[in-house]
Amino acid sequence: MFATTRHPRIGFLLLWICGVLFAIGTSGHVLERGGTQKPLFDSEQNPLPSKPDSATLPALLDALDVLQGDYFAIWQGIWPTSIDWTSAVIGTYLSAALSTISASFPNLPSEKNAENIVNKYFSQLSASYFGQDAFALRQEAYDDMLWVVLGWLESIKFIQLHSKGHYAEAEKAGSWYGEGWIPAFAHRSRIFWEMASQGWDTELCNGGMIWSPYLVPYKNAITNELFIAASISMYLYFPGDNNSSPFGFSSPNFDPVDRPGRARDPQYLVAAIEAYRWLLDSNMTDAKGLFVDGYHISGWQRERLDKNRTGNTRCDARNEMVYTYNQGVLLSGQRGLYEATGVRSYLEDGHKLVSDVIAATGWDLKRGNSFDKLDEPDWPGRKLGKWHGLGRSGILEEACDAPGYCSQDSQTFKGIFFHHLTVFCARLPDHLILDGVFVGKDVDTGEPGSIEEVRKWHDEQCARYGPWIKHNAKAALTTIDTEGRFGMWWGAPPHTSAVPDVDVDLPAEAVDYRNHGVPQQWKNKPRYQRDIHDGSDDINENSARIGIMDLNDRGRGRTVETQGGGISVLRALWEIVDTR
Repeated sequence: MFATTRHPRIGFLLLWICGVLFAIGTSGHVLERGGTQKPLFDSEQNPLPSKPDSATLPALLDALDVLQGDYFAIWQGIWPTSIDWTSAVIGTYLSAALSTISASFPNLPSEKNAENIVNKYFSQLSASYFGQDAFALRQEAYDDMLWVVLGWLESIKFIQLHSKGHYAEAEKAGSWYGEGWIPAFAHRSRIFWEMASQGWDTELCNGGMIWSPYLVPYKNAITNELFIAASISMYLYFPGDNNSSPFGFSSPNFDPVDRPGRARDPQYLVAAIEAYRWLLDSNMTDAKGLFVDGYHISGWQRERLDKNRTGNTRCDARNEMVYTYNQGVLLSGQRGLYEATGVRSYLEDGHKLVSDVIAATGWDLKRGNSFDKLDEPDWPGRKLGKWHGLGRSGILEEACDAPGYCSQDSQTFKGIFFHHLTVFCARLPDHLILDGVFVGKDVDTGEPGSIEEVRKWHDEQCARYGPWIKHNAKAALTTIDTEGRFGMWWGAPPHTSAVPDVDVDLPAEAVDYRNHGVPQQWKNKPRYQRDIHDGSDDINENSARIGIMDLNDRGRGRTVETQGGGISVLRALWEIVDTR
């Protein structure tokens, strides 16, 4: 199970999946040795036992092995079937998984085996630095640039974690060789943050990031959430950069004190706080507490000297479309803002958002199970649970999942949510560094409760999500095919090829451009045109063809992006539930 090669897989894989599902158990329960079922949490929501579930880590490692074995081309240093931004996200998953493996050495057969796994995947991660099309990304939308920032900062976090955890006492032997990559990763992170910061605009809507310089101004949730998460991550994890070439870029919006870059630069903290304040004031959440996609400015027109027909500069044309990743990226930003400021309300905002997302999947946090009764593997072929806004039967879902028309973009979204949930729910540090001052766990920061009390409260809140995470991981595992590849629609009724009755009611003002393409009226005139990839051309028009025996083979089918989603939810299960 822990080997770094996958074959042979066919023949025993289905039995192995059944074993994983058995170990994970039914929704909201764990099987004890005696065979009786016990609620996963009691009424006081006590954390899970500290002994990790032995099935989750092997499942995660096998999923990672498929990701890199089936989808990564080492000679190119890239996942060839990905696109620029999804490739950056996949690299982020790989770095995060490496951190999990590094911290899980005691759960692996031997230290030598564990180190071999780490070195194998780190060599591939390093190759992806050269495979990444950095020149093309420099000319893409601002959100594309910010995925790059988060990806390489995640790599730096892994390197520092692994070096400290396994080489700190080996001073005579020197530090881990991976530290030699930090300057390159840091430089790319800084360059792309500075380029992306050009998207901060104060002429329209009193602030906020615009999505793309090649379209009419659209201030969307994801670009602003990414800017918050990337900015606070730069403040916390960027180690500094004295490389002024190649292609340095100066930001007029957020000028650093020094050049080219220094660690803990206040500009990053200021940018994150200002962007977070703008997002909260933007009225970008719906009645369910979920972030809608974004705003246009009605009447805007580039050709006029005043830039719009009406003189309007307000964000007043709201796109009501809701995607899962718009609920996830902000979580790591909120977590980072707490660590940088000690302000508890950032965590409170995050927990409210997570609770709203879980409710929008049809899951009752208090009872620890689904509102619906159709959450078991023997679902009838054409019957689905009620759509609650982001899923049904307690399973996270995109609106495109059940109909089977998800684009390459949308196939990435659920994995992004679970990755950032895992970041958010990681154990808080026992001290903070506020304005360069060490603040210990018993020091009063002026916020409600001491640092230790906040840590305990945060852990208790995250423990409440355990049954829901377990439920989603179990659902994701049911989509694995005989080659170990995860499907997109985790809630798909298994053992049927019948297309189910789909009941997804979208608001009239919702524009699903991530799946159906960017509307013509969003595009600028020819001199500003660029190819904005929306994934709409990736969908197989014959997705409902006769002969498909697996609902997850419709449309784009199983891809590197859906594999990444499986890895993210398994890692969330391991980090937030099994190891607590």
